[in-house]
Amino acid sequence: MKTGLNKIGIILFTIILTLGLTNCKSVQNANNKQKGAVIGATGGAILGAILGNNIGKGGNGELGAVIGGVVGGGAGVLIGNKMDKQAQKIEEEIPGAQVERVDDGIVVTFDESSGVYFDTNKFNINSASQTTLAKLINVFKEYPDTNILVVGHTDSQGAEDYNLTLSKNRANAVTNYLKQNGISNARLTTNWFGESQPMHDNSTADGRAKNRRVNVAILPNDKMIQDAKSQAGN
Repeated sequence: MKTGLNKIGIILFTIILTLGLTNCKSVQNANNKQKGAVIGATGGAILGAILGNNIGKGGNGELGAVIGGVVGGGAGVLIGNKMDKQAQKIEEEIPGAQVERVDDGIVVTFDESSGVYFDTNKFNINSASQTTLAKLINVFKEYPDTNILVVGHTDSQGAEDYNLTLSKNRANAVTNYLKQNGISNARLTTNWFGESQPMHDNSTADGRAKNRRVNVAILPNDKMIQDAKSQAGN
């Protein structure tokens, strides 16, 4: 009987310890590969990083389908490790870009101050942007087991329909440039939202400049996920 009580005590202690670890500051501050193993989540955080203030409005179905959920357990640790390395590489190669590790993915945000930008009312890839994208393409080729989502946005200046088309043209310009420079079409998905998803205040010049952005989300593809599960014994 005493042995049985000891076993129950150990189990209860383990449960309490696990709950405590999940809520403690060290886990909250852990990197993404660690959080993937301990907590698990959904791909909604990536949508939030891409869409900003208006997540939940219509038109996000395609993004949700591409992003999916987070892989937990040992496979999540392996995927997180690869994505951490890739994010670090992007930061080293393109120091002006905003690089975020979110869930199992990476969100890279380019605006007028970060190397991939467009002249007013234009959507062609200028020479400065080509230089930045060339560096990003090299990283994509170094880490081939990923899918890439390109999303275009504008500020609120001008007509809404015009801005929607402009964001579409800019997102497609980036996607097409990636294709033309060796990135497989099978890895690429493109979406656009015009002025409807601001992340900054459109009443200021600085806010508008930051809203004229292209987000690139980098996500593990099926091969990376299955390889990680096999290695982890899932």
